[in-house]
Formats: sequence, structure tokens, C-alpha cells
Amino acid sequence: MRRGRRCFGEAPKLAIRGVCRREWATMSIANPIVLVVEDEWLLRLVAVELVEDAGFQALSAASADEALSILETRGDVWLLFTDVQMPGSMDGLSLAHAVRDRWPPVELIVTSGQRHIRAEDLPDRGRFIAKPYDREMLSQAFQEMAEMGQG
Repeated sequence: MRRGRRCFGEAPKLAIRGVCRREWATMSIANPIVLVVEDEWLLRLVAVELVEDAGFQALSAASADEALSILETRGDVWLLFTDVQMPGSMDGLSLAHAVRDRWPPVELIVTSGQRHIRAEDLPDRGRFIAKPYDREMLSQAFQEMAEMGQG
């Protein structure tokens, strides 16, 4: 692990689908920020570590409500990485659709260990990766989305 962080072992798989969009004026693709939304604290810590190990900055939220609050106050979130099943006013899939409607440039990765999300159920440009996810596959997805956003 980089930066001397403790390795928590192999993390669960995630959900991915879609193609990313060009950067927008208030965010820097050179220093992309990923918002991780996961209600289970250990999985959230592992996901944040994976985001950082892939070379991106990470913010985290334990619910869709918390994620929306973060998005409302920050204009620099480039990608939302969310679990589907979580407590609160909406699940992760509903959150992904709400983010696509309110913040169209934000890229989306949806994950679940409980069910498979079909491409047609995801918002435009959204990706699904099933838990447990492969670290290399997830890192590659982040990199591909960042490269497409720069092009």
C-alpha cells in the first residue's frame, strides 16, 4: 500500500457502467475528486483507499442524504462511487439518477453485492461493478473515465 496505510485486504466487488463526459468549468480533471457513498464504515474506508491508490482525491458519505449535502456545497466532485443498498431517503441507484439529473457532468459508478444492476436501469453514462470488486478493474475504470473526461 502507498503512503504507509494499512491494507484491509481484498475489498468487495463494485458496480460500473457508462462513458464519462468532458470536464466542467468548476472542476479540475488534473486533480479529480471522487465521492464515495457507502453506509458500511469498513467498506467505505477500503473504497476511499482504493480511490486514493488509483491517484484520485476522495470524499466520503455514509448515506445518499449526506452525499447530496456534499454535492450541494462543492462544485469539484468529478465522480460519484455509490453502493446501492443503504439507509436513508433513497438508495444508491436513486442517488445516481438524482445526481445525473442535478449534476450532469458528474460521472457515476454504482456497486452492489446484493443484486446485479442492468445497464438499462442505470443513468446515462453510469457504470456498474459488482461486489466484491477487483482492485485493478476498479482502478482501471477510474483511469478510463478520467482519460475520457480529458478528451
